[in-house]
Amino acid sequence: MHRTTVSIRTVSVPCVDLELRTGRVGDRAALFVTGDLDLSGVPRFTTALGRLVTDNAAAVVCVDLDGAGLVDDTALGLLLGAAGRARSGGGDLVVVCTGDRLRARLAENGFDRAVNVARSVSGS
Repeated sequence: MHRTTVSIRTVSVPCVDLELRTGRVGDRAALFVTGDLDLSGVPRFTTALGRLVTDNAAAVVCVDLDGAGLVDDTALGLLLGAAGRARSGGGDLVVVCTGDRLRARLAENGFDRAVNVARSVSGS
């Protein structure tokens, strides 16, 4: 009989900071994201995004990703879902992004055909 030895090494990875702030720009409620929107931030992002849409029913709300270092596919899925909920309530969701790299990614995967992507909160 063969015995297999498995060695497991634990690697400590520091948690990336994610800051989510809400505010208003003109008559628009906005969520401002700073840091990485990856799997570790999903619970907080889900809560903040849901609150933004629910608290501003029948209004256009904005999510400003200019401060985001990374936006993974899970976060994009959450944004798509939130846009659908906003629209079903008579409002809409606009993603604000000025970075060429993220804008190109949103165009390549078709996200910008499903959700309005603007260059500023006030101009959305």
